[in-house]
Formats: sequence, C-alpha cells, structure tokens
Amino acid sequence: MPEVLIQMASVGICGSDVHYWTKGKIGDFIVKEPMILGHESGGIVARCGPGVKNLQVGDRVAIEPGVPCRVCEYCKSGRYNLCLDIIFCATPPIHGSLRNYYTHPSDFCYKLPEHVSLEEAALLEPLSVAVHACRRSGVTAGCCVLVLGAGPIGLLNMMVAKAFGATKVFITDDVLFPPKSAFKSL
Repeated sequence: MPEVLIQMASVGICGSDVHYWTKGKIGDFIVKEPMILGHESGGIVARCGPGVKNLQVGDRVAIEPGVPCRVCEYCKSGRYNLCLDIIFCATPPIHGSLRNYYTHPSDFCYKLPEHVSLEEAALLEPLSVAVHACRRSGVTAGCCVLVLGAGPIGLLNMMVAKAFGATKVFITDDVLFPPKSAFKSL
C-alpha cells in the first residue's frame, strides 16, 4: 500500500493515550514494551512512497489513525471502522504519531483546505467521534441532549449536537460537579 512520510506538526493527547501511559492497558490491549503514543494528528507530507497518487510533498494533512484490512465484508460495505483486523495508531503493539516523522498509508491521509490549521487537523479525529455519536443517537433539530462527561470528546459532542440542531444540550461531569458522596471523606 502506498505510504507517505509525514513531518508531524500537531498531535493531540487522547484519553486513550493517558490511559496507556498511566494504566499500561485498555481492555485486552496491553503495553508490553515502550510504545509511542498519539493518534490525533496533523502534519506536512515530507516524502511520498511509490504509487502515491493523492498527495505530494508539502501537502498539509490530517491522519485517519485506523487502517483496516480493506478486504473483509465490513471494509467492502463501507463500515471499515468495524474491521476486525484494523491496525490503529497508538494501540499496542502499533506505535503512534507523537514523534517528529511518521509513515502512514496515503489513502488514510487527507489533504487540508488552506483555511484549516494543523492544530485543527489534530481535532478532526475526535470531531469524527462526536459526529458519529450524534448520528448514532439520532440527534436532529429540536432534540434535547444530555452529554455525560465534559472532557474534550464531551465538549465536541455538545458542539456537534448544537450544529445538528439540538435546541437544548446539557452537559455534566463528576470532576466539574462531584457527587455529594465525594465530599464524605473530606
């Protein structure tokens, strides 16, 4: 598969990165040796490998971090995010993009329009999570939405719900608004 070498410019720190760093695992994915984190990324194409047709050196890109097998039924039906053989950036044993240079399949790198910054490029993956969540939950004009968790993904869900036409969006978080039981030990 054709690949590009990307000079990384902006990499977000996801909750999964923090979890791997502090806990060493997420479910069955266990960090067994040193691993480079990061998958919310934007950078500049530094080199194009053989067969790259969609990008050229100097293009500013956002990276889609999950690369599927491309041949299973999920992939063929357009639901490649469900591919059982997906290789996901910064998920053990695969290294992430929080480094100076990173190589990635060219068809999972997306050229940025001039008005989109490299910092904004790093927000596209978490934004896609919020768009998917709002679509799956059926958010439409006039909806009332409750978002549980006011971290980056929660805040993006709040903004996407509003963009989808939700008239009321409520957000809560136990860190911002701890339950009364949290004060019992004080």
